[in-house]
Amino acid sequence: MLEKLKKIDSVILIVLVMLMVISIFSIYSVTNGRLVQKLDGFHLQMLKYYIVGFVAFFVLTFVDYRIFVKYALYIYILGIGLLVSVSFFGKVKNGAQLGLEIGGLSFQPAELFKLILILLLASILVRKQGAALTFWKGVVPLALLTLLPFVIVIVQNDLGNALSYIVILIGLLWIGNIKISHALIGLFIVGGLGLAGILSYIHYHDEAVYFFEETLGRKHLVDRFDPWLVPDLASDDASYHTKNAKVAIASGGMNGEGYMQGSSVQSNRVPYTYSDAIFVQIAEEFGFVGSALLLLLFFILLHRMILIALESRERSGPFLIIGITAMLLYQILENIGAFIGLMPLTGITLPFISYGGTSLLINMACMGIVMSVHLYGRDVKDDLQLPTALAMKL
Repeated sequence: MLEKLKKIDSVILIVLVMLMVISIFSIYSVTNGRLVQKLDGFHLQMLKYYIVGFVAFFVLTFVDYRIFVKYALYIYILGIGLLVSVSFFGKVKNGAQLGLEIGGLSFQPAELFKLILILLLASILVRKQGAALTFWKGVVPLALLTLLPFVIVIVQNDLGNALSYIVILIGLLWIGNIKISHALIGLFIVGGLGLAGILSYIHYHDEAVYFFEETLGRKHLVDRFDPWLVPDLASDDASYHTKNAKVAIASGGMNGEGYMQGSSVQSNRVPYTYSDAIFVQIAEEFGFVGSALLLLLFFILLHRMILIALESRERSGPFLIIGITAMLLYQILENIGAFIGLMPLTGITLPFISYGGTSLLINMACMGIVMSVHLYGRDVKDDLQLPTALAMKL
């Protein structure tokens, strides 16, 4: 155990501690003494979540990750059961069925299922032994296994987590040795359909609004798409969040307005600054410099994860890490992009920073699995050959 402890990647551990500090101080800034919402003590609650998260991190670090890969199918079935149970017993928040109440605590199976999906797809891909994925026997089964939870979560109005499943699938298909021709065809189809959908929504806006509101009963999608695609046509209520977020980010300038001095976030003009919109607080109070430093920490974390994937000599380790990397990268880009007008607002959290127990616990568990790959994936002698340059370095 002590030998394994000495081999823990200290850079990842330091980055996680730094992200914890940023998260707690940022949450304190926008919750302490608020007049509009009674949010005092949220920073202490987040500290408790981080303590539990680090316990999960270290526990999973010393558990051989291949155990989870071995039983991934059973874990997947259990996860589907949890997702379905949300439709019957889930707590509704902002028009979406997000979580289950267990012992007074809220738990979001959709967050957990991201890790479950990574485990299952990795367990299937590792059996391919590096062979190129065929369309019908390779790509289609993986897509169907991803489509099932995607549909369930979409029905529950959780667009952000549903899209993360697709991103995970794409990342794992790429490293899973998909044929270039299939990748190009898929990119062309998905890109074409996406572009056609965006242009159609803009050009036939009134018809699209009627379709989403009356036919599908999904008015919240209109409130998310309008500020992104047609901001001039968006209602005041729909654009309130993103419009004020842009003003706050712009007012931060280069160095920010100062800790706990943000004019917009401290006056409650930006909703959910302790959760989804935590980046807005950082941008307004610490400016471009603070935002860039946060992104640098994320870059260092993802870079170290990729290096661990390259060092692993066991096949399932890299699949797990790339799936986790794709998941985190999507969440970072989607969360920040939504508040600067580049992406639709989906309610996705900023990893390791936003307030939320389930999200943080799952992310910390993912980092524990990454560290497990670092400790156990290099012990395998004959599974994968290391790249020549990397082998010489090691």
